[in-house]
Amino acid sequence: MDKQTKLRDGTSVLIRPLTKEDVDNSFSFFQTLSQNDRNYLRADVTQKRIIERRIKAMENGNIYRFIAIINGEIVADGSLELEENGWKEHVGELRLIVSPAYQRMGLGMLMAHELYIKAVYEKVDEIIVKIMKPQNSALRIFQRMGFKEHATFPDYVKDVDGNKHDLIVMRCDLQILWDELENYFEDSDWQRAR
Repeated sequence: MDKQTKLRDGTSVLIRPLTKEDVDNSFSFFQTLSQNDRNYLRADVTQKRIIERRIKAMENGNIYRFIAIINGEIVADGSLELEENGWKEHVGELRLIVSPAYQRMGLGMLMAHELYIKAVYEKVDEIIVKIMKPQNSALRIFQRMGFKEHATFPDYVKDVDGNKHDLIVMRCDLQILWDELENYFEDSDWQRAR
């Protein structure tokens, strides 16, 4: 599913699934992130083999990765991870990162919208996100999208440098997420920019 759309400023962006042909471009994208942003990613994406492993993990059918492309370059990466079956099969985990050059332009919301559509298709009822406590910007963004802090695990995870941080788990019912996305697009001057 490829989707051509525009950012608030009119910049054309393509949102599509990540493929194995995207290894080099994905690796380049993660190199554009600040060290601070990379510190809090779950995997060390400064190694190309990790990028290859992320793409290969999609083959089992419960991980969906999407990218946003502007002028041939990846500028955002998002994923929806599902439990294969069992007591959490109705829950999806959302992960999302946007290049610093394209933050605050609505790209994160566009990516979240596409991940939401995939979650509906996969019959997900609830979305969770997991972030480290120092990720204040991510915390505010997810709160704006309707996520609520559900649990905090003190000193539960380590960043890339090996420093321990609290893990915050946030939850959002799929209908609440949809309502917040709809409100965002209605309240912005998005429609005039399209």
